[in-house]
Amino acid sequence: MSELSLFQDAFSAALAGDDAALAPWGAEPAGVSVYRNTVAKGCADALVANFPAVAKVTGEAWLSAAAVRHAAERPPAKASLLDHGGDFADWLEGFAPAAAMPFLAALARLDRAWVEAHLAEDAAPLEAAAFEALGAEDFAVTAPTLHPSARLFTFDDGLAELWLALRAEPASEALELDDAPSAVLVLRPRLTVETLSLSPGGAAFLAACRAGQSLAQAAEAALTTEPGLDLAGLFSTLIAAGAFAGFTDIPA
Repeated sequence: MSELSLFQDAFSAALAGDDAALAPWGAEPAGVSVYRNTVAKGCADALVANFPAVAKVTGEAWLSAAAVRHAAERPPAKASLLDHGGDFADWLEGFAPAAAMPFLAALARLDRAWVEAHLAEDAAPLEAAAFEALGAEDFAVTAPTLHPSARLFTFDDGLAELWLALRAEPASEALELDDAPSAVLVLRPRLTVETLSLSPGGAAFLAACRAGQSLAQAAEAALTTEPGLDLAGLFSTLIAAGAFAGFTDIPA
């Protein structure tokens, strides 16, 4: 390994808190602390920006302090902080000060889904014409594939609705976590990230599609979960939202 590579690795270790890492090059811990503080502030700012719903619950000061601790324990793997915080939700589950807010990790996963959808690969969403071209017999042997940016979440309580209210601009004043099941689809079919609140049947339909089931099987799952569901209306809504990107043939 070259001397430059050794120094770069040592500098990264020093930024993560190893004061002795740069000793062979004569660096003083006080000098490194300037860079360390800059990195810590950058991580904190990036995390607050990437987790706005969490910030609205905890306050930015709390989240910034948590972000500094998170960065110290799990330093960023990339120079760019746009994608920072991929493991933050898991980390929150073991963060003692968050224990009084057991729903916080789930909110963080939803915030993270927004970032993932934003950074996901582009793909043209299927238009209604693609589905209209299917014959009746095709519904049993054709599985729609979700858009690569699509992230589906279901909850036994109203956490999805709470998250949507927290992300709204301006945020809703009536912020409650009720007991009704909720589900949300997060995706970026075109230029901006969008969200779609789903009924239990709608969530079951998309979960079946995500599992590679046929259109007929997905429809059956939706109606089993929510008898009386307006399946045509759901289908129209999902197509308009850009939820699908292609088809997969299922062997007969």
